[in-house]
Amino acid sequence: MVADRLYERVARRLAEQIDQELYRPGDRLPGVRRLARQFGVSISTVVQAQRLLEDEGRIEARPRSGYYVRAQAWPRPRPPSISRPPVRPVPVTGQELVLRLVQAANEPDFVQLGAAVPAPEFLPTRAIQRALAAAARSGGASLATYQFPPGSPELRRQIARRMADAGCRLAPDEIVITSGCQEALVLALRAVAAPGDVVAIESPSFYGLLQAIESLGLKALEIPTDPASGISLEALELALEKWPVRACVLTANFSNPLGCVMPEARKQALVTLLARHGIPLIEDDIYGDLGFAGGRPKALRAFDEAGGVLYCASFSKTLSPGLRVGWMVPGRWREQVEYLKYVTSLAAPTLSQRAVAGFLHHGGYDRHLRQVRSAYARQVALVTRAVGKYFPEGTRVTRPRGGFVIWLQLPDKTDALGLCRRALERRISIAPGPVFSASGKYRNCIRLNCAQPWNDVLDRALMTLGRMAGDGS
Repeated sequence: MVADRLYERVARRLAEQIDQELYRPGDRLPGVRRLARQFGVSISTVVQAQRLLEDEGRIEARPRSGYYVRAQAWPRPRPPSISRPPVRPVPVTGQELVLRLVQAANEPDFVQLGAAVPAPEFLPTRAIQRALAAAARSGGASLATYQFPPGSPELRRQIARRMADAGCRLAPDEIVITSGCQEALVLALRAVAAPGDVVAIESPSFYGLLQAIESLGLKALEIPTDPASGISLEALELALEKWPVRACVLTANFSNPLGCVMPEARKQALVTLLARHGIPLIEDDIYGDLGFAGGRPKALRAFDEAGGVLYCASFSKTLSPGLRVGWMVPGRWREQVEYLKYVTSLAAPTLSQRAVAGFLHHGGYDRHLRQVRSAYARQVALVTRAVGKYFPEGTRVTRPRGGFVIWLQLPDKTDALGLCRRALERRISIAPGPVFSASGKYRNCIRLNCAQPWNDVLDRALMTLGRMAGDGS
């Protein structure tokens, strides 16, 4: 394991110990030699981890004394409780506001906390520019042609190699290139369900999935979800016995908006449960590469032995949303998905596919991931700290282990839709809770995108949001 990846892991484990109050505010951390023995790492790795936690404001150095846990002038918000949606199929409506939220991402004078789009500062923009230029120089006449489904052979080879990190042994021929993860989700739903069918989903759930369900005339069945461990398997099993569920769609690794990751045992149990009922499982793993500590978690596809999991992902959160390069592992629906991809959009962009394949081939992706994981972890910590400082008492906040979004459960009296409208007037975008629910729940919840550079503008925006959430002004 490379050194900077290891110190991030040590930093996260120390942060967890602080959160669990093994070390309380004012306590001195053990010396570097003792921590090095405890974690089985070098002294230099411990020093790097301590510096990272110091940058995040979790600990402070005292001359000739060591590192101490910083006392907070405000309480750390508690995590939200498990969701309790009405477990019955409903049509998806009321998603019009989402377009306004994503449009705000393109307005330079907005503080962009709404759409889950990373700021350019967190993306390898120059490296992508070089990769695009190299692909254009070497592409020749192939750039003027369609790269028909299943897509670029070289890109599919590179993706197949990377999928081994997620526990998936794949051949390139099992992969279909798509125009982003959203198209992959839509193709997967079209392959396994028809208008009027019931689809089981997490609650709250990514609004892009809800829009796809709405556009295809499907019904959503919201399942209670724990902010730490993901969808309730017990509630899902009861729902499968009661309703004619045609497919299940979820994000097991760093879900949006909760940021939770399912333990491996529950991933295995989920795949087994749905296979027993003969129900396809559509997996959205777009955040799977963005864990804050430790190795990359396994995908649900890693536990699939019957081809019943349709895996979907993209490079939009890690490389560039503008490239529009995603992919699928459709399992036993491969031929159908290839046909649907062809009749929907003919092909994914040829130049983008060549550029990403070259970027992956030359090792730039792993270097970038090591940097951006640490950056996202720091941003989540800083925004969470600001929420604890500025938002009203009783506000609860998720504790994601990856990705870059946090979910806030505000006091019951708060109207998230009204807060969203007032925030837009102040040139601040947020994502209100009801757009993450087919049944309009979570009226006192919001999601914040933390992948924005920390500066005075962002700090003031969070202060303003906290004040508005507290007094309704």
